[in-house]
Amino acid sequence: MLLQMLLLPVYLRLFVGPGLFDVIDVAPFVEAFLLLIVTPLTLAAITQSLAARLRAARRLMDLMQALMVPLMMATLAVVVASQIDAVRADASSLLVVVPIYITFLIAVIPLGLLTARALKQNVPATRAMVFSGATRNSLVVLPLALALPETLALAAVVVVTQTLVELVGMVIYVRIVPHVVPHPAAATP
Repeated sequence: MLLQMLLLPVYLRLFVGPGLFDVIDVAPFVEAFLLLIVTPLTLAAITQSLAARLRAARRLMDLMQALMVPLMMATLAVVVASQIDAVRADASSLLVVVPIYITFLIAVIPLGLLTARALKQNVPATRAMVFSGATRNSLVVLPLALALPETLALAAVVVVTQTLVELVGMVIYVRIVPHVVPHPAAATP
């Protein structure tokens, strides 16, 4: 994720061209980055650090872990609801990127397996490697894409489309990955 954030200016320059900073006002971009990415990551790190030392913080971590899936579902629902009209309006432009996202999801499986094998990972770690490789933290990048000027508004819609494709991909992965990375006990007759 950190590598993605560091490479974002490079990607933007590649797509927008050398006049990137003529088109983009850096202030909203930096503000979105600090408020919506750095602050939550910092608070999470502090909470995890405290959880190791304080019982109340451990209870907070347990509560937050229990709320993680419902909160993520609510976040996704809000994001999709806020951007669905834009996705619908730009559907013809977005159809160009969908095969790229699908190809990535397909390619991640063998890449994850090779990486896990090279690192001598066990079955749960291998499955986690494949799943985490397939998700590209699009919701982390979305605030940055939303901070772009109106002329680059399609970027946010592309990020939402990526999220939608990843969601469908994760549903398929839940069915496929246990067969691709079977537990050793399940592999023996």
